[in-house]
Parts: sequence; C-alpha cells; structure tokens
Amino acid sequence: MTTSAGVAERLTSLVGALRAHGMRIGTGESVDAARAVEELGFADRELLREGLAATLLHGPGQRQVFDPVFDLYFPRGVGGPEQRAAGREDLRDRLADALTADDQAMLGRLAIEAVDGFGSYGSSPESDGWSSYQTLERLRPQTLLARVRDSVRGQGGSTGFADRLLEDEIRRRIDTFRAMVAAEARRRVAERRGRDEIARRAVAPTADRVDFLFAGQDRLAELRRTVQPLARKLATRLAARRRRASRGSIDLRRTLRGSLSTGGVPMKPVLRRRRPMRPELVLLCDVSGSVSGFSDFTMLLVQALHDQFSKVRVFAFVNRIDEVTGLLERGRADPEGLSSRIQVEAAVTGYHGSSDYGMALGEFAERYADAVGSRTTVFVLGDARTNRSDPNLPAVRQIAERARRVHWLNPEQRSRWGTGDSVAPAYAELVEMHECRNARQLSALVARLLPV
Repeated sequence: MTTSAGVAERLTSLVGALRAHGMRIGTGESVDAARAVEELGFADRELLREGLAATLLHGPGQRQVFDPVFDLYFPRGVGGPEQRAAGREDLRDRLADALTADDQAMLGRLAIEAVDGFGSYGSSPESDGWSSYQTLERLRPQTLLARVRDSVRGQGGSTGFADRLLEDEIRRRIDTFRAMVAAEARRRVAERRGRDEIARRAVAPTADRVDFLFAGQDRLAELRRTVQPLARKLATRLAARRRRASRGSIDLRRTLRGSLSTGGVPMKPVLRRRRPMRPELVLLCDVSGSVSGFSDFTMLLVQALHDQFSKVRVFAFVNRIDEVTGLLERGRADPEGLSSRIQVEAAVTGYHGSSDYGMALGEFAERYADAVGSRTTVFVLGDARTNRSDPNLPAVRQIAERARRVHWLNPEQRSRWGTGDSVAPAYAELVEMHECRNARQLSALVARLLPV
C-alpha cells in the first residue's frame, strides 16, 4: 500500500465510498487529502485519520460514517496474528489492565487478539468468518466496569472524581474498545468480500439519510439537534425565493409605452410589481406509531421557520384531531418530550389507538374549516395507512378545494404505496403526494414546496 499507486487507489476508493454515503467531496478536497497523506505519512495512523477528516469532511456529523470507512481503507493491520489468542480469562485480565491505564495502543492490540480468538465462525474458506457481536458476547467487556473502577481507585486515579463520573469515564473506555473490535471484524470481512462492498453495506449512514420509519431513538434525537441549523439554511433559501418572486413579471403594455422614446425598442422592461403577502401554513400530522418520529421532526422544523409565514397552525391526529400549535411553541426548550406532551395533553385518540385517516380528516373538515383559506398551504404528514377504515375522500377533496395548495408528505417508500391497508394512490389522485423518507429528502421538499 505504501507505493504511490497503492496509496492513490486507497485514497480514491475512500473518497468514492464517502460519496456513496452522500458526502459532497469535490476535486479540491481530494487533492488536499492527497497532500495530507504525503505530509503526514503512515507512521501515526490516528494523525493520518484526523488529517484526512480535516480535508474531506464538512461537519462533525459526518464522522460516524468517516471513521469506519477510514478503518476499512487504512486498516490497523492485515490478516490476523500468527498464533491463536490466549484463553478468555487471561485476555480479560489484560483488557482490565489496559482499561485501567486507558492504554489505547494496548486496547487496539487486544481488539485484534479478541477477534482472532473469539470472533471466527464457519468452516468454509469462502465464509465471511468474523463477527464483532460474537467476540463481544464471549468476552463481555462491560462486566469489567466494577473491577476497573476499583483498580483506578486503588491507584488514586479517582481523586476529584465522583463515583458516577468515574464510572462514566470507564464506560467510555469500554465503548472505545467495543468500537475497535467492530472495526477489526469489518476489516477482516472486507479482506474476503472486498472493501467497497463492506463500505457501502456495513457502514451506517449519516442521520439525515436514515429512513424516519426505521430510525432509533438515538438517531431521532440526533436529528432534532439539527433542526435549528437546518431551519436557518432553509429560511435563507425561502428569503431568496421571496425576493425573486417579488420582482414580478413583465408588464407588456407599460414596457411598449416606454419604448416609444427609443423608437419602439423595449430597452427598459417594466415589471408588474407584486405585493407579496406572507402565506399561511397548516400542518396535519399523523403522530401514531413509527410515523410519529417523522411528524415530530417536521413539526419542529416548521415551527423553527414560523417567522417566514403570517400564520402557522399545527394539528395532530391518530383517529381524532386536535390543534397542538400552543404545545409546539411551549416545547421549544424541550423538543425531546414533544411526542409525550401531544399524547397526554391533546385529544388525538378516541376509542382505540390505531390511526384512522378518514375519521381524523373528516373531523378537521368539520371543526377547523376556518383554518384553511385561499392563502393557506396545507401539508399532510403520514403514511396513508387507514387500518382498513373508510379513507373519507370527500373530506380530503373539501380541504383541497378550500386551500391554495395541498401537499402530502409520505415517509414510506413509493413502491409500498397501495400495498396492504395503504390508500396512498387514492389520496394522491386528489392532492400532490411526495415520498419523504429521510431528513435530506424533507429539507429538499421544504425548500421547493413551501409557499413564498
């Protein structure tokens, strides 16, 4: 790998894998990365990691993809130790010592030894052969916490630390070791199956590319932390669109009249000035089941953009509908608790807890008809799965006739629309329906669809 051709191939493959995960890396960044490799060399692998991260990445959120991909293309070592790992208890003893000393180099060597000794599976030479899960299940490093804590105390290392802070630090060290084991297992699998395939399939995407319907609580919490920066970026785009729209179209009659002074040549076009008024926005959000994460994030994003509109009203529903605009305004300081507040303080369910779009949309058309007018753009957020109940198409048609425009954002993959209890195709005949599976798609749709 130390030849010029080998280094160039590794670096090019690294950049290609990062681009496959949605990172925008241009020629300039690639050239800077090559210069960083030339200057830093390979003697200090962690220094090389930080140098490439500094030249290729555009934000800290991309590190969760960059680090495992870097480990694949610039691994700690190749192959495995020539001798099998020592017994489990001996390895645990040495691991406890390394955790006590926070010896990163030793932890790296023990991760290699652990995978070699406890992570192999399958007898076929063609099998993948290595599992970080199996390694960690057999080694169980998390059970060493009390032992390491007592060792640190005995060395006087806990001076000035409360027990809880000390335990948090030890957990961090254990998590670091677990990550090293995962990286080593991925590296060995990549040697057999190819680095490019593992980089594409085995590395988790950034939070903005994770499907809302499959995002865990940690990813949803990470997304909520991006609401304010994303809102500022979208507000800038909306303001630019509003400036362009306010210029108006050419007033042909006044342009031709003005051209008399130039012999009929329309050298100074006269624009028909618009008198733009900030539009109104209404959100109808399904907050049931896995769809609630998608709705929560979108509600928080729109609330952060509320200054761009003359009025924003937000309604939540499961099988009943209730206005939650006030809850959203009061919840700015605690976005994590939005779902629980809606479930407790808003009347969104009736005699059962399953979503019923027909009943909820019908109730909106009856109770909140005054919320929709000729200046109102309505966004419906949900997967359009009615649990076999009546979809109430007349109610949707009534909302569409009253509103300036209606957009339906569906977090399900388009190929699943119309399967099972989904009535998405029927709703799509009445209003514009858009696939919106992750935060990246949502931000693009918001920038394009929000009225100016």
